Amino acid sequence: SHRDYWGWWPLLPLYPYGHRRTLRRQLVANQLWAFEQLQGLFAVAVPIRMTVLKLRQGLLLYAPVAPTPECLELLRELEVAHGPVVTIVHPTASGLEHKVAVPAMARAFPAADLWVAPGQWSFPLRLPLSWLGFPASRTKVLFDQGLPHGDQLDWLPLGPVPLGPGPFFEACIFHRATGSLLVTDGLISVSDQRPELLEQDPRPLLFHGRDSGSEPMDDTEERRQKGWRRLVLFACYLRPQAVDQVLNRFPFRWRPGWQQDFEAISRQGALQVAPILEELVFPRHRFLMGDWLQRCAQLPLTQVVPAHFEAP
Repeated sequence: SHRDYWGWWPLLPLYPYGHRRTLRRQLVANQLWAFEQLQGLFAVAVPIRMTVLKLRQGLLLYAPVAPTPECLELLRELEVAHGPVVTIVHPTASGLEHKVAVPAMARAFPAADLWVAPGQWSFPLRLPLSWLGFPASRTKVLFDQGLPHGDQLDWLPLGPVPLGPGPFFEACIFHRATGSLLVTDGLISVSDQRPELLEQDPRPLLFHGRDSGSEPMDDTEERRQKGWRRLVLFACYLRPQAVDQVLNRFPFRWRPGWQQDFEAISRQGALQVAPILEELVFPRHRFLMGDWLQRCAQLPLTQVVPAHFEAP
């Protein structure tokens, strides 16, 4: 359908490529919404989420997703009821999957200010943000050039930590009116509850729910659940210990006992530091996460809204 088409998908060719269905969910009545799409590699698809906050001045978009016609139509409906989009926040320095949609979202709302996390980088060359499509006249750097809506939001920096060609940094938001903490990749919660978007498009579940490439992709509850558990492990670890090989006609061969690995990471939906960050980023910088968590614990916090997996 043309309504879910994302024309810039070749910039970062991730599943489901040019067609990104958008699911809008109300998290707090008339104040907080989630806009969710699927995104992944090798059919390892998980939700990616933009959070929309209602402020006194209008709407704030946190971690934009692909602005397909369907997504923009759902946003325009909120604008009619709750005021214009006044602020767009790109909250991470290192997540290309979060960055790629930001310039197009900024063009869709030319009156909105764009705030980005410090330490932005590009590959293979480090280029000015304006060369990457970020509007120079409206783009400001969080913390370096101020913090918007300080009368309604608390800003919690997580980072910086040197990581490859660019730093790891997240600009997290505490929304006082709802007691909601908005994060990007730092915290997650996973369980056996499958995302609604994967229920609507179960192909990734059925593909990874097989034990060999010769098995048909029959649509059964057992296969959907097995596929979801495997998607979680691969998305959280990149190369789970239970994966025997990945470079074959059938990409992933799982060793016996992989189900216990899922139970260990799920802990029935407990909030946790994303394992990939805990392994790659924080081993030598645990004090950063510890200090950040302590600060979060002092807030009148009621819920956490991450950019992936379950929310709130």
